[in-house]
Amino acid sequence: MRRFTRLTNAFSKKFENHMHMVALYTVWYNFVKQHKSLKGLSPAMAAGVSETLWSMTDLAKMIDVSLSKPGKRGPYEKQTVVA
Repeated sequence: MRRFTRLTNAFSKKFENHMHMVALYTVWYNFVKQHKSLKGLSPAMAAGVSETLWSMTDLAKMIDVSLSKPGKRGPYEKQTVVA
């Protein structure tokens, strides 16, 4: 994976971003990608973990649902200028 090397634009400068990208790639590889060696199944389907082949839209929806919703904003407080 080119994400682990520094010779490309895909290199992650922050470790947190790198962890998220590796996790996203792992889910895509196991649930979204069809493998020819498994006759068009994903590894998750072959292992019996999932009954259907996921799409990238399904994956994006799952990510959106898992994100926390922004809370209500507090009252506006005027800043004082110290001279």
